Amino acid sequence: MLSRTLVLKVAELPAFKRWIRHSRLTQGLIKRFIAGEDLETALRITRQLNQEGFLVALDYLGEDTHRIEDAEYAAEQYITLLEQIHKSGVNSCISIKLTQLGLDLGDSIARRNLEKVLAAARELNNFVWVDMESSKHTQAILDLFCELYPRYPHSGTVLQSYLYRTPQDLERLIALGARIRLVKGAYAEPKEVAYPDKRSVDRQFKIQMEMLLEKGNEPAIATHDTRLISDAKRYAAELGLSKTQFEFQLLYGISRELQKRLVAEGYRTLIYVPYGEQWYPYFSRRLAERPANLYFILRSLFRK
Repeated sequence: MLSRTLVLKVAELPAFKRWIRHSRLTQGLIKRFIAGEDLETALRITRQLNQEGFLVALDYLGEDTHRIEDAEYAAEQYITLLEQIHKSGVNSCISIKLTQLGLDLGDSIARRNLEKVLAAARELNNFVWVDMESSKHTQAILDLFCELYPRYPHSGTVLQSYLYRTPQDLERLIALGARIRLVKGAYAEPKEVAYPDKRSVDRQFKIQMEMLLEKGNEPAIATHDTRLISDAKRYAAELGLSKTQFEFQLLYGISRELQKRLVAEGYRTLIYVPYGEQWYPYFSRRLAERPANLYFILRSLFRK
């Protein structure tokens, strides 16, 4: 089986990138994970998901911005997204990446752009998830989030269970009272900062998930792992939590039957819906999580 690191390396090859973007063979797979490149398509898909009983978090894709004007443009696009959510009446919050808002250009630039988005969300009575990124950004993201949270409590952030540092970060955010989305982690990280094997990651996820359910503020359990989802259901029931006091979050286009089953069982369920022209980095991480998709693509490539 291909490792996540190898898949991500293959996905970064220029020739592979070009082929993925332009081959007719890959368009169906792209559409499975990405809700189009424009806002109108994303809103249409959001409305359909709402009708099926799902909450939605819309993400205008983009990351690693290196020009101030691009970071400002991304902030403007998120404000437009919030306005269109309000105007259209769909039930959706938003999810953003701080490197898209200029984190690599300096904390002050990212802070200014994030505050613009948070202020717009407050004005429009909406919620903002501040995504987690690679481990080199973890400290800066958490520091900026914790600084702004007291003024903008309609926001939450993300922790990755595979990082060794996460138990301490979890305690910090629980004490702050912030909403937390717990994920396993999708970036290729060195063994010095993250657990390298699935068994250890799953064990950490379960421990952290139970702590969140006990002490967290409307925790978000973000996994497609059916065993961990069953563990969450069981532990929440033991704690006496209702099915709406916490939230399952799943990715658009993955485990659709599981998503439908959670809604049918009465669990609060949110679908993370990404859209936009800068979809490739997100798409490559989805390939790395499910190498069978890469096998399919490579077989198609070599048949030509």
